[in-house]
Amino acid sequence: MNRTDLYVIEYRLHGRAKSFVIRALKMCDADAWHWACCDAELAPIPKPGKAPLKVFSKPMAERFGVTDVKWRETSKVNWTVAVST
Repeated sequence: MNRTDLYVIEYRLHGRAKSFVIRALKMCDADAWHWACCDAELAPIPKPGKAPLKVFSKPMAERFGVTDVKWRETSKVNWTVAVST
């Protein structure tokens, strides 16, 4: 299982730093901006199997105080390392 589906999204909401971890099949800048708006409770969280919702764009997010959105993959953990006591 080499694929990492966990991403860390960091952003600012009205100048306050916020971050969260999300599981997604893919991530790009546009997705990160939208998920930051969902975390900030500006946009509804999409429900699986329902029609897609309107996606918050960067300019729209900035109007509501969301700025400096950055995302990255989480670190892969190697559980095979032996620990000696």
